Amino acid sequence: MKVLLVDDDKLVCSSLKIILSSDPEIEVVGTGNNGEEAIELFFQHRPDLLLMDIRMEPMSGLEAGERIIGEFPDAKILYLTTFLDDDYIIKALYIGAKGYMLKQNYESIIPSIKAVSMGQNVYGNEIITKLPGLIGKSNVVKALDQYGLSEKEYEIIKKIADGLSNKEISEALFLSEGTIRNNISTILEKLNLRDRTQIAIFYYKNLT
Repeated sequence: MKVLLVDDDKLVCSSLKIILSSDPEIEVVGTGNNGEEAIELFFQHRPDLLLMDIRMEPMSGLEAGERIIGEFPDAKILYLTTFLDDDYIIKALYIGAKGYMLKQNYESIIPSIKAVSMGQNVYGNEIITKLPGLIGKSNVVKALDQYGLSEKEYEIIKKIADGLSNKEISEALFLSEGTIRNNISTILEKLNLRDRTQIAIFYYKNLT
C-alpha cells in the first residue's frame, strides 16, 4: 500500500515515516510539509492513501484535500491532527475525507490506515461522540454551498422559518432592520423565491 505523508512538523513527519515503514504492507512514497506540497506529491505519486495534517501554511490540509478530491473523487485522505475542532471535522466530512484521527492516538494510526484502504471510514472515539450533531451541521454546510448562501443569510432564513418579524430578527442577530430587509431581498433573489412564506418552506425542505 502506497502512503503519502504530509505534516508541517518535520520531526513529526520523520517519526510517522518510521512508524509506518515498520509495517511491511505500507510503503511511504513521499513526504511533504504543507498543502501545496500535498497536491504536488499526490499528482506525482498517486498514492493509495494520503495521511495529512490540517493546520499548515501557506495552504491547509483541508484546502489541499478539497482540491485533491475535486480532481480525484476516489482519493483516500485520512487526517491526523492535534485539534478536536468542530469546524475542521465538519469540513473534513464535507469534502469527503475518509477519516479524522488525533495524533495522540498513535497506536491507532496503522490500523486506521489499513481500515481506510479497505473502504472504511475511520474516526477516533473523540470524534465519534461528536458525529451525530456534526453530520447535521455538515449537511447544512453543503446546502449553503449549493445555494450560495452565507451563514448570516442562513441564520436569517432560520429566524423567518421560526416566525420572527424583521424587528425580532434584528434584535436576535444584533443587526439593523434595514440590514435584515436587504438580506431578505438578497435571499429571495438567490433562491428565486417570492416572499417570506416561501423562504420558510424552503428552509424546512432543504436546510433541516
